[in-house]
Formats: sequence, C-alpha cells, structure tokens
Amino acid sequence: MTHAHPLHVDLEVACLCCLAPQPFHFTSLSDQVVCTLCVHHLSAEKSERRDLEHVRLWAARWAAAETAHQGYITETDALLVARDTDLTALRDQVVELSALVAGQFSAGIDGVRGLLQNNLVKRAERNTELAHRQIDWAMAGLWRMDALHHDDPARPTKCSCGRTAGTCAESAAIDSLRQALRDWEKKNVVLLQGGRRHGLPSDHPAVLAQRMR
Repeated sequence: MTHAHPLHVDLEVACLCCLAPQPFHFTSLSDQVVCTLCVHHLSAEKSERRDLEHVRLWAARWAAAETAHQGYITETDALLVARDTDLTALRDQVVELSALVAGQFSAGIDGVRGLLQNNLVKRAERNTELAHRQIDWAMAGLWRMDALHHDDPARPTKCSCGRTAGTCAESAAIDSLRQALRDWEKKNVVLLQGGRRHGLPSDHPAVLAQRMR
C-alpha cells in the first residue's frame, strides 16, 4: 500500500494504527505509515496488546494536554497581571508628563499600550488554541477506544468486545476517563451543530449525520 506523503523530509502524520500524530521520515512511497510504537502490532493475534497500548497512549496524551493547558492558563494569568502592572505605570507617566508635553506624549503611550495589549492577547489565544487541539486529539482517540470497549446493554456482564466486563483490560483502563470523555463529546457536538470548529473524529455519528444533511 502506497502513501502520498512527501519523501526525505521530517513530517508529523497520523499513524494508521494508533491514529496519533507521530514523526515520520519517508524514503519511499511504499513505506508503512505506522509509527515505531505500533510496528509490533501488525498481526491479528496481537490485537489485545495493541488496543491496550493505544488506550495508554491516548490517556497519556490527554493527561499531557491537560497539564499543558493548565500551564498555558497559569502563564496567561501571569501575563495579564504583568500587563495590568505595565498599564498602571504607563497611565501614571501620562498623568505626570501630560502637563509638560501638551498631550503629545499621551498619544505615544496609547500606542504602546495598544501594542502591548494586542501582543499579549494574541499569545494567549495561540496558547489556548494549541492546548484545545492537543486535548481534542487525545479525546478523539479515547472516543474510538470507548466505541470498541463499553458495557453492553443487551448483556450486562459483557463488554461490547465480547469479553466479560471484569476481564476487559481496555474497558477498565478508560473507566476513569469516561465522564470527561462524555463532557468533551457533548460540548463538541454543540460546537459542530453551531457551525464552529470542533474536535470530533470524522467517523463520529454527529459528524456523519451533519454530512447527510
């Protein structure tokens, strides 16, 4: 199976096994689009190990994204505090000097203040957008795993994969994340229905239903 990615350059491409964005360096159009973490999954008898490792991978990515997001929030809060301090100092300078320069210096300070505010806001927006995309990547992977491993309403003691509920390691691995996953899914369905950017995977029922309209 060939691929259409550029050759002899460093790329970040979604692995066809774990679906996570991973680093690749293709030297041939016939190179497998499977990351180094997943090359040992390429056989049917290793499917259980593959699914469990995928759960751990996406759970780790989600946790890292959450940590990064909190870091961005903390950094943004600190930047806003610094901005307010700088603006206060600039306003004080305007008051002190306005009588000496007949308002000309005041116009210059307003320009500096506007530039400072714009740079801080743009930086905060970029950090927030990156954090949201990282969380979406992780949650989309967990959603796919949950679709394969969840309680079967028709058979209360069974996982949807066919194993008993108590012996399905994949289902147990994502149990603690299911509520966060449901909250993320509900929020992104609302974004989708409102025509806004969302993080739902392309095979999500809400995305498929939207395409049918």
